Amino acid sequence: MTEKFVLGRLPTGVPGLDELLGGGLPELSFNLIAGSPGSGKTTLAHQIMFALAGPHRRAIFFTVLGEPALKMLRYQQQYSFFDLGKLDESIRFVNLAEEVTHGDLEGVLARIVAEVEQFEPGLVFVDSFRSVVLAAQATAQGIPVLQQFVQRLGMYLTSWQATTFLIGEYMAVDAEANPVFTIADGILWLQQSLHRNSMVRKIQISKARGQATLAGLHTFRIANDGIQVFPRTLPALARPPGRAGAGARAPRAAARRLSMGIAALDDMMGGGLPQGYSLLVSGPSGSGKSQLATQFLAEGARLGEKGIVVAFERSPGTSRSPRLDALIDDGDVAVVDTRALDLSIDETLYAITELIRTTGASRVVIDSLSGFELALAPTFREDFRESLHRMVAVLTGLGASVVMVSELEDRYTDLRFSPYGAAFLTDAIIVQRYVELQGDLRRVMAVVKVRNSAHSRSLRLFDITDAGISIGEPTPDMQALLSGHPRLAASPGSNDSTA
Repeated sequence: MTEKFVLGRLPTGVPGLDELLGGGLPELSFNLIAGSPGSGKTTLAHQIMFALAGPHRRAIFFTVLGEPALKMLRYQQQYSFFDLGKLDESIRFVNLAEEVTHGDLEGVLARIVAEVEQFEPGLVFVDSFRSVVLAAQATAQGIPVLQQFVQRLGMYLTSWQATTFLIGEYMAVDAEANPVFTIADGILWLQQSLHRNSMVRKIQISKARGQATLAGLHTFRIANDGIQVFPRTLPALARPPGRAGAGARAPRAAARRLSMGIAALDDMMGGGLPQGYSLLVSGPSGSGKSQLATQFLAEGARLGEKGIVVAFERSPGTSRSPRLDALIDDGDVAVVDTRALDLSIDETLYAITELIRTTGASRVVIDSLSGFELALAPTFREDFRESLHRMVAVLTGLGASVVMVSELEDRYTDLRFSPYGAAFLTDAIIVQRYVELQGDLRRVMAVVKVRNSAHSRSLRLFDITDAGISIGEPTPDMQALLSGHPRLAASPGSNDSTA
């Protein structure tokens, strides 16, 4: 043999699943879709079937349920992927309940063979295969007979050039010494868990012969369009020139500076925010964090640079700000929909990266981290800090400049930057505070850090006007004015200007 055989790949039609599989399902493979009751196995099988079935690749779906296939179809028709026009011509449903009831595996195999020879499908589904196994056990045919049945079924369907899916309700313990798991070429494992009031669904490609898959557990959601998988995105190995990993302290090549839309702030940062950097804007409620982030997006729009906002601070339909709404209406800024309950980091990250790819956006705003954490399912809050680190690394690795807003209680004499211990993973930090000056409550701003760059160390008074943020000139007697606040009077970032 002088040429290597190349497996054909079939697109599943399930958003995100092909990425887990390394490009799609291997053609002519023998697959198992396993999981607990209600985890989405049948929905996944139907979504794949309707995506792949057509005049040149027909599908046959064997049901082993006690209930009629008509009842199952009644519910599956509620999904948008269901195509009534494909029934009978491209997709056929066959009920094996009678053969399985008698526990006769030879009879089951004979019926499958007869139907396949008549319909000549390229896709074969058996749901639920676990019912076949239980029937065989009930008649004391045992594992050897079951193993022989599975082997013969697999060999027969492969010879017919068919890609096969066995669907079954299995738990992790069932995989031990089970001939179905041994013979299968691929295993798609679905699971669901209830954490307090949140339902979280995950999928794992636990076996895939002849191809590299994306390892680990990945969240997915079942909606009106069917199943959507959110792959656990990892930081890209290749980064834009001069961009090291998130949190890296090695010297990097000088990056292009992005204007924040506030000339005085650009000067304070040493020329603006370097492209591909992450910036944490920290401060108490009403201090102007969202306003600063909006001006950052507006400046990008003025320069022809697309932006993305992930807004957790407003209810659906509620105006964020007239300026931000205008940017969104004009198509300069895209919005990540955060209305779904029980979000995961990967679901949000997937939505952002898809928008970056489709719109070419280079500026991303997350407003705010506090709202982000509250929107997550409780089980994902446990590793929020680690997941946030991965999110920043992925987005900056794509060349995006990320501004994250962090709500912070103002304790006046306690200088903090983030309640999540997230300050270390950002490339730059701007802190906003309140101070009392001569009977008035005033806002001050300081640049705490801009990695590998000189920046201002001074506290600057600023106001929020109809035109946006206006930063005052450095005040010579600022130290005297803040003498009652020794921590604020210190020079933030004096030991971190080159961190």
